Amino acid sequence: MSTRRLHLNAFLMNTGHHEASWRLPESDPYSSTKIAHYANLARIAERGKLDSVFFADSPSLWGTIGRRPSGSLEPTVVLAALAAVTEHIGLIATASTTYNEPYNLARRFASIDHLSGGRVGWNIVTTATLDAARNFNLAELPDHASRYARAEEFLQVAKKLWDSWDDAAILGDKETGLWGDERLVYPADHAGEHFQVAGALNVPRSPQGHPLLVQAGSSEDGKAFAALHAEAIFTAQQTLQEAQAFYADIKRRAAAAGRDPDGVLVLPGIVPVIGDTEAEARELEAELDRLIVAEYALGNLAKQLKLDPSELDLDRELPANLPHEDEIEGAKSRFTLIVDLARRERLTVRQLIGRLGGGRGHRTFSGTAEQVADAIFEWFDDGAADGFNIMPAVLPSGLEAFVDRVVPILQERGRFRTEYTGTTLREHYGLARPENPRRREALESAVKGVLAHAR
Repeated sequence: MSTRRLHLNAFLMNTGHHEASWRLPESDPYSSTKIAHYANLARIAERGKLDSVFFADSPSLWGTIGRRPSGSLEPTVVLAALAAVTEHIGLIATASTTYNEPYNLARRFASIDHLSGGRVGWNIVTTATLDAARNFNLAELPDHASRYARAEEFLQVAKKLWDSWDDAAILGDKETGLWGDERLVYPADHAGEHFQVAGALNVPRSPQGHPLLVQAGSSEDGKAFAALHAEAIFTAQQTLQEAQAFYADIKRRAAAAGRDPDGVLVLPGIVPVIGDTEAEARELEAELDRLIVAEYALGNLAKQLKLDPSELDLDRELPANLPHEDEIEGAKSRFTLIVDLARRERLTVRQLIGRLGGGRGHRTFSGTAEQVADAIFEWFDDGAADGFNIMPAVLPSGLEAFVDRVVPILQERGRFRTEYTGTTLREHYGLARPENPRRREALESAVKGVLAHAR
């Protein structure tokens, strides 16, 4: 039997990932601003021994508020609250490198890592919407390459800041009255194209050294960035063959960058719709799809495809004259996924809307708990995934069904933990705590100074 173990992250989104989930009798349409709702979900995930929970984010109003819950709490604030009501589960939030400054964001994540005892992760995004740009003094969305260039330098600065305290800097010596060793604090001293950051962070080095680094872009720029920096990758793939190709590409790129490919975990999204029978699961999926408001969904699809809604006919396939991915400055990889899905299966716009309603391009799978487990193992065993980003269509019921019915099957087959064996998110994902390169640099500089003085 393989010794590989699955990694499972729960992607939590207000009433669920299906856009019509809020219309079910069981759903609370006001849950998106209730911390008790998210605390309950985090505890359910922790009961299932999942590696982590995750919150997406964008610094703009997503969509229109008329058709689905659109308001959302700032996710790092949510993580801080969840740190107080959970003990083991990892806590991951999205934050943009385009609309933040490294010092503030590095401080925020370091603080939460301390609060949680080493359980925080950062999903690094460049934010691909014009609406967000216009909330931050910009008339246009920065182009794709520019956003990734800024992200590269942003992360470089953040790491300098997280490493600006040596692990041994705090002495706490009451006898001598010496609280810390100034020699073991290393100012960032960064001067680059995008950022000028002089000082050290005002938070000591955190339990994990720095947060787990997650990345979710699948464009060429996104994959290049992930291969250099990401420790876990959230991705959307529709078929086993596409997932295998992405998985192999990422592992190859990581190795070429001098990294251990096993230290870069690939977690495709899956939207499981679970029933006692396959027919029951498909009926729940069909019920959700019936509740989709076509007018709203059509507008969203047109926006993603850079079209006017009038150019789409619900009962016809996508028009032939779509933009090429090279013309898209927003979410390039998601654009291509949607178009490829529609072309490959010759879907009408109405059918495509139904396929996207559950997971916005992530794979949706309806079936029994056993069938869901089999689907997970197929991709895991066939070189397509190191684990999965679990995206329940409806919350909390979909997460409860996965934890109480699918997880025991994964555990019985010896492929998923029955208890937490570590205390940090890095330990859950089987990743080492990073060493502090600043200390080595400081020691090398000190040695050079001594030798120069000796001469």
